[in-house]
Amino acid sequence: MNASAHPPEPIPAAPAEPPAPQVRVLQPLHLGDPVRWLRAGWGDLVAARGIALFYGICFWLMAVVLGAVFRNLPQYTMSFVSGCFLVGPFLAMGLYEASRRREQGLPQSLGASLTCWDQHLGSMGMLVLVVMLLELLWGRASLVVFAVFFNTGMPSTAGVLKAVFNPQNWQFIAVYTVVGGVFAGLVFSTCVVSIPMILDRDTDAITAGIASIQVVAGRTGPMLVWGALIVGLVLGAMLLPWALGLLVIGPWLGHASWHAYRGSFTWEAPAPVTPA
Repeated sequence: MNASAHPPEPIPAAPAEPPAPQVRVLQPLHLGDPVRWLRAGWGDLVAARGIALFYGICFWLMAVVLGAVFRNLPQYTMSFVSGCFLVGPFLAMGLYEASRRREQGLPQSLGASLTCWDQHLGSMGMLVLVVMLLELLWGRASLVVFAVFFNTGMPSTAGVLKAVFNPQNWQFIAVYTVVGGVFAGLVFSTCVVSIPMILDRDTDAITAGIASIQVVAGRTGPMLVWGALIVGLVLGAMLLPWALGLLVIGPWLGHASWHAYRGSFTWEAPAPVTPA
């Protein structure tokens, strides 16, 4: 036997395949689910009152600026409203983070809610561009409607109120409502669960936007109820003196929106492929 012979080297094991990414599964929703989301959101608000107050003040300041725009430049009111649709969901990202941390048993922190953007700037930036494009188109369409029906120039605040409450201007009211409804529906469909999904799964903006539209298209009834609740609660809050209701309604809806996302999807491992 040759003493200098070396034993055969072991054959290296094949590298383990990385686990397959989980796939989202759209969940069945019922008309009563939006109320359940509101109850869960209220629990999050109570558990982190300081964080809720901070974001509530931010939403309230937006309403104050909206009121000033309507009084001084009413033709730009819808443009600013669309801007609120742009800024509001991104402000609410801090509230989504607070709900996520509570769900996972992590300590609450205002600082963490303010810096939750750090690892998602690319996806959030792309979604900002998409929603900003919708906002610009919405504002332009609103100005066109005003120009068509008020060919003597843009009306004053009193003129806008007179036009809205004058039954003879039903054509203007109908067109303005339809145009606003179309763009509001596009913004709502794109953002209703996309931002919480980016925060939760670090998903790219296109995938998150498509998933959000999928929820609205596939579960239209509950999502219409959810949208109506959002509009009703926000309008009710703004009708209170100085719109102070937004101090509570704003963060409440933010927390509830996290639960809307969590109730809409589950994430599961892909089914194994059976060989033929």
